[in-house]
Amino acid sequence: MAATTAAMLALPPHICIIPTVSRTSPAAASSYCSLSSSSLGSFSSSVAAVRLTHRRRLGVVRAIAEPSVVTKAPTIEESEAAVVAGNPPAAPPVPAKASPPPHTPVVSPLELVHRPRRNRKSPALRDAFQETILSPANFILPLFIHEGEENSPIGAMPGCYRLGWRHGLINEVYKARDVGVNSVVLFPKVPNALKSATGDEAFNPNGLVPRAIRLLKDKFPDLAIYTDVALDPYSSDGHDGIVREDGVIMNDETVHQLCKQAISQAQAGADVVSPSDMMDGRVGAIRKALDSEGFTDVSIMAYTAKYASAFYGPFRDALESNPRFGDKKTYQMNPGNYKEALLESRADESEGADILMVKPALPYLDVIRLLRDNSALPISAYQVSGEYSMIKAAAAAGMLDEKKSVLESLLCIKRAGANVILTYFALEAARWLCGEP
Repeated sequence: MAATTAAMLALPPHICIIPTVSRTSPAAASSYCSLSSSSLGSFSSSVAAVRLTHRRRLGVVRAIAEPSVVTKAPTIEESEAAVVAGNPPAAPPVPAKASPPPHTPVVSPLELVHRPRRNRKSPALRDAFQETILSPANFILPLFIHEGEENSPIGAMPGCYRLGWRHGLINEVYKARDVGVNSVVLFPKVPNALKSATGDEAFNPNGLVPRAIRLLKDKFPDLAIYTDVALDPYSSDGHDGIVREDGVIMNDETVHQLCKQAISQAQAGADVVSPSDMMDGRVGAIRKALDSEGFTDVSIMAYTAKYASAFYGPFRDALESNPRFGDKKTYQMNPGNYKEALLESRADESEGADILMVKPALPYLDVIRLLRDNSALPISAYQVSGEYSMIKAAAAAGMLDEKKSVLESLLCIKRAGANVILTYFALEAARWLCGEP
């Protein structure tokens, strides 16, 4: 073995001998290596190729150096002259025409000037001409948080949890950022003991949401944090505003509380406050309040066209924020109305909104398009809890392919005109878009 190693080290740098398990004696292998080294030394430095072949008798791989055979390539002029002379180089033959199945009728081609299918005939063409592209950057991930340390599953929303505001929340944001989702919106599950008729806990500087914002900004300074501005998580009545004794939702008094809530969130470090209450005039009042406190750079995402929808049920269960009585039809929009969304959008835009939202998303694609066509502001759409749970339930029953259904629904929402989409599928969709299973 020592002789073999010495012979290998003595070889020129451009020659390599790779020993294998010898089926002969070490002396024979050593003798062969020494012989190879001395004989190869006679080749000149012009050796251009080294060929490794296996010598079965000795059980070693030997290196044989050979002079290279150089074939001169024709010049461009020579190649062109050959083609002009009728001697083009060989190329693959014309592909054979595919045969139709037996009994296919023979017909004359339709006289069509345009055949749209031509632009769909291959993956390369379909990808080249795709008008709407989904990206993880288009997603805002809604996160439910609570005071506990452990994550608590939400029965009506498989795969979603009330996250412990410290460890669970941080871990979920880590996962989101790993797949390119860098925007979240926070929804608190507030202890019943802290709820009141006027929702004062909404602007407690040490409340659940301000603490969570400060924690996230400390860990992820560049994370875009959206917040919900509404009283229903903090109201003992479960409504978005203060309820008068006759059941009327008080508008202006509620707006006063919302301004204090928005300032509290901005002080904690929120990037975007999102009034979801649907009170009249709340966008202008919040903008004025933020500016007066020096938060001119905090954006407002207005829930502009928020409909009184049946698709919110799982969300309200997650936060235990169902109305104690009545419904929300006196402040949320009638699902049968379309043009009313224009009134709301014009009001929000004139009052200083930076982003306009439609909620829910998939049942209201026409409204998303309406706002898109009538405003230069960014449009957001909320794929709400009911939309999420429907797809999850159908997929669990084997009725739908979950991945395909999720990505199609999100693509349609964006195609309708949404710039960003709030979706509980944000992590899964982003992973799929990144090519993960």
